Amino acid sequence: MTTQQLVLSLVLATMVFSVALELRLQDFRRVATMPRAVVAGLIPQFILLPVGTWLATLVLDLPPNVEAAMILVAACPGGSLSNYLTHFGRGNTALSVTVSCVAALMALVLTPFNFSWMVASNPATAGWLRELDIDPSGIWFSLLVLLALPMVAGMAVSQQWPKLSERWRKPLGNFSLVALIAFIVAGLISQRQLLTMGLLPMLLIVIVHNASGLTFGYLTSQAMRISVGDRRAVMLEGGMQNSGLALGIIAVQFNSDLGMVIIASLWGIWHIVSGLACALWWRRSPVLNPEMEPPHV
Repeated sequence: MTTQQLVLSLVLATMVFSVALELRLQDFRRVATMPRAVVAGLIPQFILLPVGTWLATLVLDLPPNVEAAMILVAACPGGSLSNYLTHFGRGNTALSVTVSCVAALMALVLTPFNFSWMVASNPATAGWLRELDIDPSGIWFSLLVLLALPMVAGMAVSQQWPKLSERWRKPLGNFSLVALIAFIVAGLISQRQLLTMGLLPMLLIVIVHNASGLTFGYLTSQAMRISVGDRRAVMLEGGMQNSGLALGIIAVQFNSDLGMVIIASLWGIWHIVSGLACALWWRRSPVLNPEMEPPHV
């Protein structure tokens, strides 16, 4: 592992650890109190966006590494940033936190499962992986290091030393978020010779891909007939994939393949733009649900 890969892995592990510092058992118990809304938040993340992405890669004639990156991002769970933007957009923050918690646990199984069968059933990506001699099951190791271990550690600290975790949570969260953004920007600057008009097609792919996630979230919430506050949370959970986790997996398992890094980096920037745009729009027409629990951020 290179120094760059190690630094990124530490940043991502710190981000997951900081989020886990605020998790409580009651966050998981909320699943029983709002099952339909939680299911609505999980369907776009683990079914609609991954399958829709896989079908798109079968139709589109894109470079194999770009298609693999799209599948990987779609297979990742939502990121913690969706919790903050849901709160800012006056959506149901408790639902957003609950969906994020459940999705993080499910991702330990579903992310490698979805990625493995999708790249294997796409002739272009399957052949590309064989050429690189990469075993998709190696993603299990990345998820263990980048997601499972820091999450368990954060929840353990939160349980044993709640006051300490409260003091650490915000500084660590802010630091890791700024560090991740800085890492993405630095990576793009280091490859600035690629930042030409030729990059616009990849940006367009990311914009359409992200819009698909938001749309799937909206359509699912409409079909499940949940409240407006819940709908906002589900939309952001569907459209704000953890591209940072995808970057970490790309660094560890794919030797920072340039095409994959560009897709995941553009995702990391654009989903902040689209998520913030949604939250700002919603703040102009707030619809508060009196049954919503107090924000847990």
